[in-house]
Amino acid sequence: MSETPPPFAEKVLADVVSTAFASLPATPSFSPLYQQIKGLILNSLRLSEWKPGEAIPSEMELATRYRVSQGTVRKAIDELASENLLVRRQGKGTFVATHAAQQVQFRFLKLVPDSGTPGSEGPAQRNIIECRRTRASADIARALELKTGDAVMQVRRVLSFAGTPTILEDIWLPATHFKGLTAERLINDKGPMYALFEAEFNVRMVRAEEKIRAEPAIDGLELLLQVKPGTPLLSVERIAYTYKDEPMELRRGYYRTDTHHYHNTLG
Repeated sequence: MSETPPPFAEKVLADVVSTAFASLPATPSFSPLYQQIKGLILNSLRLSEWKPGEAIPSEMELATRYRVSQGTVRKAIDELASENLLVRRQGKGTFVATHAAQQVQFRFLKLVPDSGTPGSEGPAQRNIIECRRTRASADIARALELKTGDAVMQVRRVLSFAGTPTILEDIWLPATHFKGLTAERLINDKGPMYALFEAEFNVRMVRAEEKIRAEPAIDGLELLLQVKPGTPLLSVERIAYTYKDEPMELRRGYYRTDTHHYHNTLG
């Protein structure tokens, strides 16, 4: 059963919810109170009130702010933490999740070595082949909810492990959000690409959808991944989304699976 705010707080909370959700889809009237508070916290994240890596106010402070019980706030934060949007640190508080943190650096990389775990090989060696401004084709524009011909940044890179080229990635990003992105910046940055997007462009990827199929290594893929023509590759197309559920990246990766496998946890 959902929690009910104290009578004196009903109007205050209603005003807060109405204001914060003015630019968001309407919340059903039967939405549990903690879900409404979760939405308010999420809206603050969307508006960059708290940056990646920063602490958010305490549960008590948020309870006072929204005129609800501390338990309601705790339940909202628990869900946001389970979705990897917030991170609890024992004795320190709750922080906005960041791709720069070690524990989430491999959240979107599901290719793992046959004899190890994600990250056990250490950072991949990155070879930036190109980073250029171009125009979105019809399929890229559709994936990123742009118009055909809109400006996008296109990045091609190869990730190698232990000197072996393992992943080839083609990446498209809306140019309006990534002004100043160059091959030099990508080469000089040694951290995760999504952490660079957070720090330099105020863009945080929070979830992704993937389509997976098998494809042969042809049309130059075999040269970049140093395999025989026709070698089976795992093709992974990913669309990554921001807090606003806005598609911000289209990534097409080609994975060698002779020494690696795609690992995912369901449920």
